[in-house]
Amino acid sequence: MLGFWFAVQNSKSTGHLAKLLIHLGWSLQEVSDSSTDVQLKFAKTTNAVRFSSVFLKYAIEQLTKEELRSCLSLSLSDKEADFSGLKEGNQNVAGFVVFGMLSFIANSDVNPSTYMLHLEIGNLLLVMMSTQLHQAGSPSFKSTDIFLDAAMLQEPALVSLVVHKLLLSYIARLPLPMDAPHYFKLSGPSQPGMLQRVGLAAAIVLRLPYYTYNYLVSSKSSTAMSPLATNSVLLLLVLVHHRVCLQFENNFERQLDVHGGDASMKSDLNHVENVYCQALNMAREREYADSTAAEFTLRISFTSLYDVLGLCLADECTVLLLYTLVHGNAAFLEYVLVRTDLDTLMMPLLEMLYDSPRKSVKQTYMLVIILLILSQDSSFNSSLHKLVLPGVSWFKDQILTQTTLGSLMFVILIRTVKYNLAALRDVYLHTNCLATLSNMAPHAYKLSAYASQRLVSLFEMLSRKYFKMANASKASDLRTDSFEAVQTIGDASAELHIYTDFLRLVFEIFNAILTYALPHNPEVVYALLHRQELFKPFQDHPLFTDLVENIISVLSHFNTHLDAQKDKGEWSVETVLQAIVAITRSWRGEGIKMFPQLRFTYEEDQCPEEFFVPYVWQLVVSYSGIAWNKDTITLFSPNPSLEAGGEDTNLHPFEMPSTPKVEV
Repeated sequence: MLGFWFAVQNSKSTGHLAKLLIHLGWSLQEVSDSSTDVQLKFAKTTNAVRFSSVFLKYAIEQLTKEELRSCLSLSLSDKEADFSGLKEGNQNVAGFVVFGMLSFIANSDVNPSTYMLHLEIGNLLLVMMSTQLHQAGSPSFKSTDIFLDAAMLQEPALVSLVVHKLLLSYIARLPLPMDAPHYFKLSGPSQPGMLQRVGLAAAIVLRLPYYTYNYLVSSKSSTAMSPLATNSVLLLLVLVHHRVCLQFENNFERQLDVHGGDASMKSDLNHVENVYCQALNMAREREYADSTAAEFTLRISFTSLYDVLGLCLADECTVLLLYTLVHGNAAFLEYVLVRTDLDTLMMPLLEMLYDSPRKSVKQTYMLVIILLILSQDSSFNSSLHKLVLPGVSWFKDQILTQTTLGSLMFVILIRTVKYNLAALRDVYLHTNCLATLSNMAPHAYKLSAYASQRLVSLFEMLSRKYFKMANASKASDLRTDSFEAVQTIGDASAELHIYTDFLRLVFEIFNAILTYALPHNPEVVYALLHRQELFKPFQDHPLFTDLVENIISVLSHFNTHLDAQKDKGEWSVETVLQAIVAITRSWRGEGIKMFPQLRFTYEEDQCPEEFFVPYVWQLVVSYSGIAWNKDTITLFSPNPSLEAGGEDTNLHPFEMPSTPKVEV
C-alpha cells in the first residue's frame, strides 16, 4: 500500500498515471484492430485493465479531484499527442481512454474469450466514475467528475450502442467462464519466459480480491452467477442517473453573478439532457418498425427484457432498472401495460413488497412507486382483477386460494401501510401506497373477503390513531406556559393534519368503490356492515361529513333490506352474503353523492439526483464486487447496511424521489 502511495504522489510530476491510461487505450485499440494472436492480446489487455483499475481506484480515494486532474494532464508536443492518440495536443487523457473502453463495449460481442475483458472494463469504468463517491453532500450540478464528464460527451451513435450492449449483457446473464484464469495465460506457442511468468503471477494476485469478494457479496443477488450482468446494470444505472450541466462548467460562477446568485438557476441548469438516459428512454421494441424513431434509436427485445426483469426482481439493482424503464420509457411502459401475463412481473414485485421489513427503505420506495406508475392506467387496474391466482405460496399471513391479482395487490399495499404505521412512520410511503389504492379503487372487481376486511381494518387503525392524537392535541392546548410546550403542540398539530389527510384518502377509496363498483364488490359491503360502528363518530365531524355520507347511505340501504328479511331464519356468513348479493342486483345508487374520480400521478422532483445518485452508488458499493475503501466515502454514510431498513429509516422530504400529484 505504501508503494501505491508513492506511485500516486510521484504521478503528479511524472505523469505515470496518465501514461498508464494512454497505454491502456493503445491496448484496447490493438485488440479491436488485431486479427492475429487474439488470445494473447486479450490476456495482456485484461491484465492492463485490471492493473489500471487497482491503481486508479487508490488514486481516486487518496487525491482531491483537482489533484486527480493534475495527474491526468500531460505536456506533450503535437507530434507526441498525435502518436498517443490524443487530439491536437489537448492532453484529454480521460476522454481518450473512456472513448476506447466504451467503443470496445459497443463493438465487441460477449463470448467466453471476451467475457473477462468486458467484465474488467465495466469494473474500471465504475472505478473511474467513483469520483462521485468522494463528494460530500448532495450531488453538485456543476460537473467536477472528469471521467463521467468524458462519458457524457460521447456521440449519440456510440452511446446508443453502449446502452444496447449493457442491456444485452444484463438479459443474457452469462455466468463467469469456468476456465476464466486461462485467459490470463501470457505465453505464446513456445514455453513462457520469466517475464511472462511474472506477468501471469501478477495478474492472478491482482484478481484474488475480485474472486473472493465478488462471490461473497453478490451471492444474495438473482444475478449472482453472472457478475457481468450485475456489472452491466450497475454501470447503466450510474450513467443514466448522472445529472450535470456540462455546457456551463467553465462560466458557471459568472452566470450566477449575472442572475444575482439566484438559487433557481440550479434547477434550470440541471435539466440538461443526459445522453444515456435519452438513449434508454428512446429504446423501442426490436420486432416493430417505427418510422418516427430517431436515427440512433436502439432496438431490443422487450419480451426478453420483461421476462428477465420478472425473474430477477429479488435483485435490488433490477428494481431500480424497472423503475427507470417504466418512468422514462413510454414505449416500454405501454408494452408492460398490454401484457396479458401481468403475474410474470407483478407476483415477484408484490413478493418483494411483502418482504419489505427485510428490505432497504429505498428499495421499498421504488417498489411502491412502480406500482403507482402502473396504477395510473385504468386498463391495467381492470386487468388485475381478471387474473385469478390458484394460490400464493409466499404469503404466510393467511392461506389465499382463488384470489385475484388485484385483491392481492390491495392486501400487500394495505399491509405495507400498516407496517409503516407501526415501524417506520414514513409519510411518503403512506402517501404513495394510499395513492395507488385510490387509483385502483374505481376498478375494483370481486374484491376478496380478506382484502375487504384488511381495508376496513386499515381504516380502524387510522381512525384510532386520529382520535388519540386529536384528544392529546386538545389536552395540550391547555398547557402552553413554556416554549417546549408550544413546540410540542406544533409537532402534534402537524402530525394530526397528516393523519387527517390519510383518513380522507381512505374515505376516498371507500367512496370510489361504492360509487363506481358497488354491484361487483359484495364482500366490501359485508365488511362495512360488519364494522359499521367505526363510521358513526365521523357523521358529525366537520372534516369528514362530506366523505362519510355515501358510506352511511349504503349502510342504511343494506340494513333496511336485511332487516326486512330477518324473519326468514338463522343468519350465517353465507346467508348474509347471499342476501347482500341479491340486494346489489337492485342497487341503483339512490342517495349517492357523486365525487370526481381522483387520479394520482407520479412525477420526479426537479432535482432527482439528490435521491438517485447516492442510492445508485450504495448499490454499486454493495453489489459490484469491488473492494471499496469505505473510510474514504463521503457521498453517503457507508456503515449502515442496505439490508432490512438498515439505512435511511429517517429520510427527509428532500431526499425522496417525488410525491404523487393528484388529478381530478
